[in-house]
Amino acid sequence: MARLWLLLSAVAGFSGVALGAFAAHGLKSQLTPAYLAVFQTGAHYQLVHALALFGVGLLALLRPGALVNCAGSLFALGILLFSGSLYALTLSGIAALGMVTPFGGLAFLAGWLCLGLAAWQLPKPRSA
Repeated sequence: MARLWLLLSAVAGFSGVALGAFAAHGLKSQLTPAYLAVFQTGAHYQLVHALALFGVGLLALLRPGALVNCAGSLFALGILLFSGSLYALTLSGIAALGMVTPFGGLAFLAGWLCLGLAAWQLPKPRSA
């Protein structure tokens, strides 16, 4: 699973940078300042969670486990639901898509909880 999380991290990071640049340059004259800020929020959270997926991938190499994989799944789902709904909302203007965004936020929170629980289960370092 480590490979999957690292690949998803790379895809999310690449596309997050590309979408952020697209918003800053290509959408600047197409969107209202409020919608541009919403789009940038989606890109910001995508990039933060691309790094979280990278951490999950590294942890999965060292200490694979169900909680680590659960964290990775939830981070990926959060990117799709949170960032994806913000991108779709701003590009389509369909305000109802904003109802999906909180579910992505909950997925992010649950992912961080799983990652914290996985860290808690790591063996304590030995004293010298």
